Amino acid sequence: MPFLIKGRNDIQMKQIFNPYLPSYEYIPDGEPHIFGERLYIYGSHDRFGGEDYCVNDYVCWSAPLEDLSNWKFEGTIYRKTQHPYSVGRNILFAPDVVQGKDGRYYLYYSVADSAIMSVAVCDTPAGSYQYYGDVRDRNGHVAGSSSGDFFQFDPGVFLDEDGRIFLFSGFCPGRLEDAQGRKFVGCHMCELEDDMITIKRGPEIILDRNTPCPEEQRYFEAPSLRKFHGRYYLIYSVRIGGLHYYISDRPDGGYRYGGRIHSTSDVGINGHSVENPAYPNGNTHGSLIEIQGNYYIFDHRLTNHSSYCRQGVAEQVWIEEDGRILQVEATSCGLNRGPLLGIGSYPAYIACTLIDQNQYISKEEQKKRGICITQEGEDRECEPGQFIQNIQENCLIGYKYFSFTENTKVTFTVRGNAEGKIQIRTTETGKIEAELVLYICSKEWKKVTGEFFVRREKSGFYLAFVGKGSFDLLTIEFEK
Repeated sequence: MPFLIKGRNDIQMKQIFNPYLPSYEYIPDGEPHIFGERLYIYGSHDRFGGEDYCVNDYVCWSAPLEDLSNWKFEGTIYRKTQHPYSVGRNILFAPDVVQGKDGRYYLYYSVADSAIMSVAVCDTPAGSYQYYGDVRDRNGHVAGSSSGDFFQFDPGVFLDEDGRIFLFSGFCPGRLEDAQGRKFVGCHMCELEDDMITIKRGPEIILDRNTPCPEEQRYFEAPSLRKFHGRYYLIYSVRIGGLHYYISDRPDGGYRYGGRIHSTSDVGINGHSVENPAYPNGNTHGSLIEIQGNYYIFDHRLTNHSSYCRQGVAEQVWIEEDGRILQVEATSCGLNRGPLLGIGSYPAYIACTLIDQNQYISKEEQKKRGICITQEGEDRECEPGQFIQNIQENCLIGYKYFSFTENTKVTFTVRGNAEGKIQIRTTETGKIEAELVLYICSKEWKKVTGEFFVRREKSGFYLAFVGKGSFDLLTIEFEK
């Protein structure tokens, strides 16, 4: 990791990249929460090389508010085997956590192939959670257990300043109900009793699937409610196209569409669309948080040609005086609060643009030949090692942003079998700033060095290859 930077309160912080957790960690669906003086991330847990979503147990990571580069692994907080009864695949989908009025911490989750919302409880934010029960009404009926019930999915739990507790949920696929007759109505809400599990009011539809709206802003899943400056923001995911929000002056209704906050594929920015993404498209899930006067959106990206290998990313956002949130672009610097220093060694996997314009005859062929971010070996809990694989002609790799102030020597760590030139640009379609001759025929990592001159405090760094063959990229090193 290159050079320390001076952070809040003159703390010496490491630079922060996207993804913000170690490269071996796959935590999608991140819900950020502040408890005490630390930021906690609760999410699903994908497995590298997994063949389904969220197949690992829940774990937790945290960081001190004054230094978001200093992440700590809190360990496993809840295991699949702790759910007391078998349901389908027995996979733990996206969770959320809130501190109850009793001071304890309540983890809300759903199990794959279930329409029921379950709850676990713990005395500390990142301790060992224990099963508490299933969300039910006052008569003991478990919500989502019977035909005609609303389908419970993707909990978003919120404790308001007045002590009211709200649980948002809902999945909205193309069909209207599941095989057991549970209804896909859109986003719906329950108000809970102080016991955190009994429904006091609801469920009530908040975002009706039948409400006319453009397809690109239609609710799909992942509701998360946050409150800033007296306004309630209901963050959610569309089918493909990023995290969007609705806004209201009350938590239980009156929501109006706000816009898109973030897309890891930059859909809606710089001419990119679902059909022309800047990074491989996929599902998304995350939320907003205020940290020491700054606002951040947490989201996730795809890796390894798979929807089952997702990693957490984050970006700073800005809330206008009228409450609007303008879309922010996907970057490599994320939580860094500014461009990365254009000096030192950087892992190639922090790329935020990954475009492959080659034509493959099938998804299977694309996985064999197409560009992607991946790693070697099995799923693990230590040791980095991600890299960019199968860089070919008609591929574009991009990083946003670096600070370049003078002539810069650049060294790429590569391997493969390729012959041609690496072209360097500062924007996706800008002029070529430099070309490096590449001739590589090696299964071992080798160094390729060149020089370019860009004097810009905030500059993109884009790579394209012109030539034959393909190669992998491990690191990029800048030297003045």
